[in-house]
Amino acid sequence: MSHRHIIAILRGITPDEAVPVCAELVEAGITLIEVPLNSPDALTSISRAKAALGDRAEIGAGTVLSVEDVNAVNEAGGTFIVSPDTNAAVIGETVRLGLKSYPGVFSPSDAFTAIRSGATGLKFFPAEVLGPKGIKAMKAVLPPAMPVYAVGGANPDNFHEYFAAGCTGFGLGTYIFKPGMSASEVAERSALAVAAYDKGAGK
Repeated sequence: MSHRHIIAILRGITPDEAVPVCAELVEAGITLIEVPLNSPDALTSISRAKAALGDRAEIGAGTVLSVEDVNAVNEAGGTFIVSPDTNAAVIGETVRLGLKSYPGVFSPSDAFTAIRSGATGLKFFPAEVLGPKGIKAMKAVLPPAMPVYAVGGANPDNFHEYFAAGCTGFGLGTYIFKPGMSASEVAERSALAVAAYDKGAGK
């Protein structure tokens, strides 16, 4: 499954909304979907989305803060783990279970701790504080093959700036989904995000 490097972050989604919203994302071409664990009954949303769309998308969890959380997500069928912080134990358990790991990093120390712990990719968060300049400076010392995602402040209007700084992709939260947003509104925003990503990625 080749993916655009866009992670849709569905904070606050409910199990009833999960499948229709995820279906719209996949239809638009966004196939990395994160359900933060501080959403209502997040594990149910993950297992429902996985059952409905697991052959066409990767469904994972965000705001994962403990090894216990990692195990619960694995049991629910999630395939990747996103954290707001660089927690070596969480990354280690994620890798041990064969899941992909995207820890949140903010400094070179965070980034190298994450890499040494086995991270699949790095989530620069909050990207709006670091900005493209901060990310570019850190990217200069990171292994070139390590994927870097800008999360928190990245949107289709500034994708090009983050691409220029060396980012691989993005996490989109409130831009792409807020509780109560209709599936058709999510579809519209997803289409804009995909168009901006494809343009920036030179597709």
